Amino acid sequence: MADWRALSEDEWRRRLAPEQFHVMREQGTERAFTGALWNNHETGTFRCSACDLELFSSADKFESGTGWPSFTRPIAAGRIEERRDESLGMVRVEVHCQRCGGHQGHVFDDGPAPTGMRYCINSVSLRFVAA
Repeated sequence: MADWRALSEDEWRRRLAPEQFHVMREQGTERAFTGALWNNHETGTFRCSACDLELFSSADKFESGTGWPSFTRPIAAGRIEERRDESLGMVRVEVHCQRCGGHQGHVFDDGPAPTGMRYCINSVSLRFVAA
């Protein structure tokens, strides 16, 4: 796929499962502790479930206690795009896949060393590939 961002919402609806569409295209959130990857401890990479871009490494995954997969940083610079999110009466930083624009979750500045960041990501937005 050459231009993921050119897909219409109808095309995304056909490509994604209903929960994926809700999270990735409508900025929804899966319930804590329900996603398939929050408790994944295998070695490998986490890819965007919509366009397959590598986004996070298991080497940067940590247990945040939040019920969502959490990472200290993206796998490489330029893989994640940040947007200001003022929904729900608060200001947060929303994170999206750089290639397709799919909503992944949010990033917070309360993570562990070495970055101090916590990328809190919806499992449904990711596809895990074991090493």
